[in-house]
Amino acid sequence: MTSAPKSVEIAIIGAGVVGLASALRLAGEGREVLLIDPNEPGSGASFGNAGTIAEYACMPVGNPGVLRALPKLLLDPDSPFALRWATLFQLTPWLIRFIRQSLPEATRANALALAGLLAEALPAWGEMVQEAGLQDLMRRNGCLYVYRRHNDFAASAGGRALRAELGVHQQVLTADEVAALEPALADAATQGLYFPDSISVSDPKAVMARLAAAALARGVEFMRASATGLSADAGGVRLSGPGLAITAQKVVIAAGARSRPLAAQAGDRIPLDTERGYHLEFPTTATLLNRPVCPVDLGFYMTPMDGRLRVAGTVELGGLKAPPTPRRLALLDRGVRQFFPNLGQPSSQWLGFRPSLPDSRPVIGPSVKSPNVIYAFGHGHLGLTLAPLTARLIADVVHGKDNTLLSPFRSARF
Repeated sequence: MTSAPKSVEIAIIGAGVVGLASALRLAGEGREVLLIDPNEPGSGASFGNAGTIAEYACMPVGNPGVLRALPKLLLDPDSPFALRWATLFQLTPWLIRFIRQSLPEATRANALALAGLLAEALPAWGEMVQEAGLQDLMRRNGCLYVYRRHNDFAASAGGRALRAELGVHQQVLTADEVAALEPALADAATQGLYFPDSISVSDPKAVMARLAAAALARGVEFMRASATGLSADAGGVRLSGPGLAITAQKVVIAAGARSRPLAAQAGDRIPLDTERGYHLEFPTTATLLNRPVCPVDLGFYMTPMDGRLRVAGTVELGGLKAPPTPRRLALLDRGVRQFFPNLGQPSSQWLGFRPSLPDSRPVIGPSVKSPNVIYAFGHGHLGLTLAPLTARLIADVVHGKDNTLLSPFRSARF
């Protein structure tokens, strides 16, 4: 049964962190906002991430170092970058684009574009922390990369140099300096790279709940529904789906990894695909770590959260439909036990879907073919980091303001 048609000024498809932040921002500016999602707000990748607000993370996933190692990475099922081979045919166009974007000139352009956004990420977060009352959930003591082998540190020289050139605040640490920050890692590191300005959250689920509550208090209406149909013309945008019939003046697509079919109906072919991300959580009573730590050779983060240690990360290409890969979860379990061998059994495990573009840049801005449709998806590993800034940019688009930050992120680049 289809519900009676409803009209609204702005409909946002997707109640992840980008959708929630955009709804909060637009409602705070007096807009009428409807947020549409079939699931609980913030329950996808916005809940399951490593909890890092990573203003330093301007290096795209595709880069010359990954390109050189790509055959080995893809052929090793225990590597941090894996592929479900059953999906190779459908992934081939994305992989070809990814390889091209991993060449030096493209890597530099993508890093420069991301650095421009990330430079504004922390101020935007400062505004949203105040707006949603998130102060007690923020930890402001940085993030740490740990290098266990000298050759891994040497191989990362290009990335360090590019981040330094782009103004990222980073500090190279000796093994003793790593141990001073993280006593539990006293014998684990040969060197470290510290990002002192980075922030982490103590409970992503609590952050999402407060964002939803703040949006609700601002007058945002929530609808549990799946928007599967989109038709846009000069009169507005019509959304349809099971039990859904909405006409909006403007629609924001913030549906994460599920955004591509909606963008196609708006007239734009976006090469969006999916990185399958995993996490395990281990209950803890002691403080094992003081901040998020990434053992670079293992490709995941160990993040202390309220009452638990979350181990999250790696990249698995393989779409939305396949069940969790047990080997990926076992990889996280074995990896964290190299540092904390006495951990008990995991209390929870999770698989989620990151919206991934070959150039690691999100798509932000109006559709080329349907200007009343606005894109806010494809943030990859940076959804939590860039959500408040994306919300600010989306509000600018709604208001008809031209923001120079948007230029490298428009859908027209495809």
